[in-house]
Amino acid sequence: MKNPLKFFLLTLFVIVLDQTVKYLVYKNMYLGEDIPLIGKWLSIHYVLNPGMAFGMQLDHPYGKLILTLFRLVAMAVIAWYLTRLARRNAPDGLLWCIAAILGGAIGNVIDSTFYGVLLGNAPYDAPSPWFHGQVIDMVLFNPWEGYLPEWIPIWGGSYYTSPVFNIADASIFLGVVFILIFQSQFFNEDEKEQNQEKPALKNDILRDSSSEV
Repeated sequence: MKNPLKFFLLTLFVIVLDQTVKYLVYKNMYLGEDIPLIGKWLSIHYVLNPGMAFGMQLDHPYGKLILTLFRLVAMAVIAWYLTRLARRNAPDGLLWCIAAILGGAIGNVIDSTFYGVLLGNAPYDAPSPWFHGQVIDMVLFNPWEGYLPEWIPIWGGSYYTSPVFNIADASIFLGVVFILIFQSQFFNEDEKEQNQEKPALKNDILRDSSSEV
């Protein structure tokens, strides 16, 4: 059984890094300011995101509240799942990925829950500043922009430009991507460890039974 606390340390690191970067952007940049880092490909671009990750939104009068409540439930489930997997000796790689996803989820929930009050950045028509804070985004990676070909389903014919995101978004994205890439390794190792535990448990039961006889 592994101690889940070391994996929660990564979660804490992601939260602290994410909130620190957001605070520095808030204090030192004006809304809409752009600081190029690598030409037009990579820049620090200060925007507010009233919705989901990577600038997406939930089109509903109470969409932000619904989204925040969903995130709170998801955080609790992810934390429980991480603890359960650690106690079942799941592969470290899988646990680190889940810890990163959890840290990203908490980072954005902090914005949604408190920034409307602490930073006063809730939309003017929000029913309450609580749970309606806007997420601070600042990373713009835009290697290409332009009109997409008509033959591309759904998005064909529209103008594409990369969304602005933050450390929390990147942590969630990378955690999910690495799980998808290494899923066969992660879950096969988990199954192997479980199969190795079963004979040991069986031997313990047989040994206890023989001693009782």
